[in-house]
Parts: sequence; structure tokens; C-alpha cells
Amino acid sequence: MLYIQEMHEGMKVAGIYLCKSRTAAVTKNGKNYDNVILMDKTGTIDAKIWEPDSAGIEEFDALEYVDVVGDVTKYNGNLQMSLKRARKAREGEYDPKEYLPTSDKNTEDMYKALLTFVDKVENPYLHKLLEKYFREDAAFAYRFKTASAAKTVHHSFIGGLLQHTLYVTNLCYYFTKYYPILNRDLLLTAAICHDIGKTVEISAFPENDYTDDGQLLGHIMIGAEMIHDTAKEIPGFPKKLESDLKHCILAHHGEYEFGSPKKPALAEALALNLADNADARLEFITELFKANMQKPDSEWFGFNRLLESNFRKTGDLNAL
Repeated sequence: MLYIQEMHEGMKVAGIYLCKSRTAAVTKNGKNYDNVILMDKTGTIDAKIWEPDSAGIEEFDALEYVDVVGDVTKYNGNLQMSLKRARKAREGEYDPKEYLPTSDKNTEDMYKALLTFVDKVENPYLHKLLEKYFREDAAFAYRFKTASAAKTVHHSFIGGLLQHTLYVTNLCYYFTKYYPILNRDLLLTAAICHDIGKTVEISAFPENDYTDDGQLLGHIMIGAEMIHDTAKEIPGFPKKLESDLKHCILAHHGEYEFGSPKKPALAEALALNLADNADARLEFITELFKANMQKPDSEWFGFNRLLESNFRKTGDLNAL
């Protein structure tokens, strides 16, 4: 199987891919065509069907596996595929595991590691809140284990939310060992819960897209509401403690322009923002390096608009 990550301009492709979406469109000249997004476990590629009524294009819908033939081109700096033939693949012709991006870390091992941090929280109210989500709510635990941390950018794979949360929590725990001004129980709870709203914001794979609540509210607001609702179920949960925890969640993106409705006003909120940003950016760079493994002759990866820099490799990409 030729993975999307391995494709390059000028390549002719024949293979089976998962259709993430298919929408009809019209050119400026009034000609009908279809926009298609194909995916496998290594990524996605934009595809076009310029002749949707041609004999080589059979019926298929979004979230179906499609056997395609096409040419890889480049448009506005991004790879694109022009589909010449397409048909719905038959069962047995594909392995679903090849089409859904998954963390290379073991999910159950990561979840057990996260629970060790739950056990480190001594405050009875915060500990009970964590228990209600991560040990007592099986449906939530399943969503949390299988969710991605983003639609794109970083940790956009099955298990991504869990992996990101575990790494952020590890960083926050490290902070508490060296900076005694930090309230360990508050920071660990905030780290573990900072992205719980993403279990509602983003739909499950293979869609991995924003839900209605994700579009209207966003994971930060959803997460704060989840904390409020659960705190109400715990008798005697201190109002000040609830506000401190919600503030950490509301401020964890750090700046208004990055989606935070509040800037950090607690040391724990600032520490969480630093840990969240560090893991998100380093994972993004890791994925950037992986995407460039097919370019062994080039040390420089090209200008990245998100990072506003051209990155150069400094080690062995095969070690990733």
C-alpha cells in the first residue's frame, strides 16, 4: 500500500483509501466537479473529480473505502490528487487499521499512567471529581482514550487526547517539584482535565470533525461546564476551589487570540499554559519531522506557516 505520507508530485497512484468527505462544487466557468478528501493512517490529501459523470467514476460516499486511480499534482504548495477512476471498495480488499491514524503508544499503558497522577491528588474534592470521570464513568473513559486532541495541527490521531494529556500532566508534575508556589493538587487536576471538553468538541474517527457544540462553544467552555456540573454532584465542593479549577481550564491557551476567554491569573493556570503549549508545539514538530522522512537528501523542511520558521533536522529521523 502506498501511504499518503509517501506521495509526491508527479506520481501516479492506484490504491484504496478512506473517503473522509465528498462534496459537489462548481468551477468559475460553471462546470460541475467533486471535492474529495482521502485519508489513511499517515494523513489526508485533497482530491478532485473533474469529470464526476464519466464512466470511470462510480458511486461512493463519505466514510466509505474507495479504490482510486489518479495523478498527484501540487496546488498552492499543497499536494492534490486528480482522480481518473474511483469505485467503492469491497470488504476484504482493505484493512481498516491502515486508514485510521493511531498513537504509537499503548493506550491502556498511557491510561494507567494517567491514573497514577489521579492517585497523587490528595484534596478529597478534587480527587473525587477525577474519580467520577476517569474511574467511574466507563463511557467517558472510552471516549477519552479514543479521541484525538485536535482536528489538525497536533495529536490528531486516535489516542491523541490521552497522549497529550499524559504528557502535559507529566510536565506539570515536574513543575510542582521545583516551584513550591504551585498548588500540586490543583495543577495536576487542571492538567488532567484541561482538555476534557474535546470529548464533546470533536467527533470520533473517521470523521474527527467539529460537532455543533464544538463549533458553537469550543472545548474550553465545554470543559469548564463539565467541571461545574460534576462539582455540583459532590457534596460540599468549595466554590472557590471550583472557580480556581475552572479558571485554569479557561486560561490554558494563555492569550485571547489563541482562544482563551481569560488570561492566566493563577500560577497554576500559567504553568498549565506553558506545559500545554510546550507539548502541542513539540508534537507538531515531531509530526513535521515524520512527514519529511521521505526527503533524506534535504536537511531543511521548508518554511512552515504555523511556526513561521524553516526547520532543519538535527538527528536521525529513522529513530522516530
